[in-house]
Amino acid sequence: MTLPTAPADLRLKLADRLRNTGAIKSDRWHEAFATVPREAFVRGFAVGAQNGPVHLTPDDPQWLSTVYSDDSLLTRFDTGGVPTSSSTMPTLMALMLEALDVADGNKVLEVATGTGYNAALLSHRVGDENVTTIEIDPDLAHDAEQRLARAGYRPTVLADDGRIGHPGGGPYDRLIATCGFSSVPPVWLTQLRPGGVIVCPVGGGVVRLVVRDDGTASGAFLPDAAFFMPVRGIGGTGTTPVPPPLPDTYSSRPCSVAPTDLLDDGVHFLLTLALPRAMHRYTYDDAGKITAVHIWQPDGAWAELRCGIARQSGPRRILDTVETAITAHRAAGRPTRDRYRLTVEAGRQWASVADTEGPLWELG
Repeated sequence: MTLPTAPADLRLKLADRLRNTGAIKSDRWHEAFATVPREAFVRGFAVGAQNGPVHLTPDDPQWLSTVYSDDSLLTRFDTGGVPTSSSTMPTLMALMLEALDVADGNKVLEVATGTGYNAALLSHRVGDENVTTIEIDPDLAHDAEQRLARAGYRPTVLADDGRIGHPGGGPYDRLIATCGFSSVPPVWLTQLRPGGVIVCPVGGGVVRLVVRDDGTASGAFLPDAAFFMPVRGIGGTGTTPVPPPLPDTYSSRPCSVAPTDLLDDGVHFLLTLALPRAMHRYTYDDAGKITAVHIWQPDGAWAELRCGIARQSGPRRILDTVETAITAHRAAGRPTRDRYRLTVEAGRQWASVADTEGPLWELG
């Protein structure tokens, strides 16, 4: 059997695979993925591997097949080698675009242009005259605009801070963000029509919000996990912190939770909302059993949970938050991530659980 090698064949194969797995449900998005050339937006990139990223260019034999794999492609790195921009995994892109529920003629605002590939898909679906895309990095914005033009798409590309949206361009019918947020910028709600839809990565998930007539919004999280490059402010590097050295001094107390409690997907998801900038790493014994979990944040907060003892230091008591979140998760009936909802108001937003009353967790 001969495997497809021509770009058009690979595009169609990718679109078919996304439809067969349920990521694509509509013919219009299938057509977009089968038509828009991803290779035009990711000339050089890296893919994650066990021993570190593997960099590929068009000269590598596996480059084109990797372009049309269902992988995230790392396209920019900071001076420390940490990824700062990527082309999202196609399955996740398709799920988010389907959740956006666009109609012909909808005005769409995209936050985080990145390579421009997602903007091209949107332009193909609703027309580039209806798409505005914002990128914080002027160089990325310029490069994406050039790639889009060469591929035949001319949406409005702005080099600006997507956290404030685009007040002069609204009202929009849809807003989609392709970078990670710890909460939804409330100013976005003022730029969408009532009934407008926002699809945005928050914590370790993607939420779909519908804007109400009163200017608030609410909606459910998609059932799949999702981790994006974090949103950056102007001048930000996007650098991911590395594990800090053990502090010289720390407090210690008994703790009611175990390291393995964090393995529960519902717990882990709630913790990405409660501690959106935290990272963690497990310690294993020789038999492969988890013996401890280490958690840290960029602000210097550090914690270790081992043998029922919580050790922590820094400006925030991380394990106090972990313990409170796990207790709240248990009290709510141990919900899975697809039962979580988010409500956004001008000065407040909170996560709740479907079919229950009151907020489960306030987002900062």
